[in-house]
Amino acid sequence: MLSGTLLVVLLFSSCKEQKGKAGADMAKTNTTANKDVYYTCSMHPQVHEELPGNCPICGMKLIAVPKTSASNNMQIHLSEEQIKLGNIQTDTVGKGNIGEQMVLTGTLNFNQDKLSTVSARVEGRIEKLYFKTTGDYVVKGAKLYDLYSEQLNNAKQEYVHVIEQESVMGNSLINYEALMESAKNKLLLWGMTEGQVVDLARTKQASSLTTFYSTEVGFITTINVNEGEYVMEGGPIVQLANLSTIWAEAQVYTTQMAFINESENVSVQIPDLNKTINGTITFINPEINPETRINLVRVTIPNKDNQLHPGMPAYIIVNNKKRNAITLAADAVLRDSKGATVWVQTASGVYEVRMVKTGMTENNAVEITSGISAGDVVVTSGAYLLNSEYIFEHGSDPMAGMKM
Repeated sequence: MLSGTLLVVLLFSSCKEQKGKAGADMAKTNTTANKDVYYTCSMHPQVHEELPGNCPICGMKLIAVPKTSASNNMQIHLSEEQIKLGNIQTDTVGKGNIGEQMVLTGTLNFNQDKLSTVSARVEGRIEKLYFKTTGDYVVKGAKLYDLYSEQLNNAKQEYVHVIEQESVMGNSLINYEALMESAKNKLLLWGMTEGQVVDLARTKQASSLTTFYSTEVGFITTINVNEGEYVMEGGPIVQLANLSTIWAEAQVYTTQMAFINESENVSVQIPDLNKTINGTITFINPEINPETRINLVRVTIPNKDNQLHPGMPAYIIVNNKKRNAITLAADAVLRDSKGATVWVQTASGVYEVRMVKTGMTENNAVEITSGISAGDVVVTSGAYLLNSEYIFEHGSDPMAGMKM
């Protein structure tokens, strides 16, 4: 009886063990059967499952997506539904003419060579300012301010005294001519005009206040003093900007610098005035910003009738010879401080990021000098979405570590 019971137990355990082994083998077979794909949700691509099933977020059936191999870590895979939702559009790369014109977006600025500062020649107290508002136009010779200065008043009295002594003493051992010339030069050195000195010699009346006149012409950009304030010798009174010429400045990419030359004649369009002015490139910054990879170009243009004002937008048009080159729409090229990239469709639903070198930009077309070839299928709409999807899946920017 005991032996019969033992036999039954052994048979049951053996059957259970065989069943468990078979189940494990089956599970192992199911797990390894789809090792080349993973399962994701078309609505929630962050879901990655090894086995088929339903999305844990929305409950939709998971779809199979080929796994990215280590050699293709610059690729992403999208389902047809993801492509439709992202409005991913592509176009086959071809060659076209580019280079007839290069348009640079810029801004009008002060010509720094035409800025000037009117300073006090002698210390004293500002009694009156004749211009009190920035933006006022000052002509050369206009009254700027009245100054009370003990030093200057003493010098004027000295000059009058020498003139009176010369008229009284006449010819004597003292050289009054030399004394008068020395006193006069001191007054001129401290900012009085030739006419003011002549009037002083004629009237022999030294006023306690002295009027000073502008030695420059331009618009007032800064007023450095107020009435009643004391100014030291050399202290700035006003700063003036002569707008007879003005600068149009634009930023350009380093890849465009080969097509721009100093002293080159260009056209500057002023959209606010609907006019075009011819100018010359007078400066190209020799230092390139390593973070932005952009440079500064400056054009000097005439400003007739002072119609141009700093801050106005401008377009600098550089004329070049046409050439046949690979071009892409500007939206297809992603730029940052590391360079430029595009997304290329290598198969149905498979997209690969490639680093490219760009050349001239004309209207909405960007020249590609290397990185892709004619016949490649490039993403023209949705490139930013692919970039975001790559970062989401891989946890890093596709540009990281790339070298051209």
